[in-house]
Amino acid sequence: MAILLWVGFERLIGLHGENVELHSSVTNFFAIPAIAVYLFALLDKRKTDYDGVMSWREGFMTGVFITLVVVVLNPIVQSITHLLISPDFLTNLIEFTTETGRMDQAEAEEYFNLRNYITLGIVGSLFMGLATSAVVAIFTRKRGDD
Repeated sequence: MAILLWVGFERLIGLHGENVELHSSVTNFFAIPAIAVYLFALLDKRKTDYDGVMSWREGFMTGVFITLVVVVLNPIVQSITHLLISPDFLTNLIEFTTETGRMDQAEAEEYFNLRNYITLGIVGSLFMGLATSAVVAIFTRKRGDD
């Protein structure tokens, strides 16, 4: 849900159209709400399932579960993004990268397509999710004697 809301926000401010050149920079700010989702989920898990006490491993495993859900849902989210919310986004990226000389037409079409974005989304969400889980688990762990 957070990803779809973010994508809608990006489209609303023109990052999928007239301001597509800013997309690669601005989209990185999604890390803030993504980390917040993990943080609040781990804090909730600690409170509700572990009576306020949670080890790093328990927190990390909770984050791994969240990551796996995100990875499994990624193809659906990418499809909704590129077929319903912003169907011209990939075409706009192809135009921008070819007009600015960053890629030729064939390279751009090979890179900016739904299949590749699904693959990149799966790999990216897996690695970033595991890294986020490891770090957030450090900050949400709590021993019983604290």
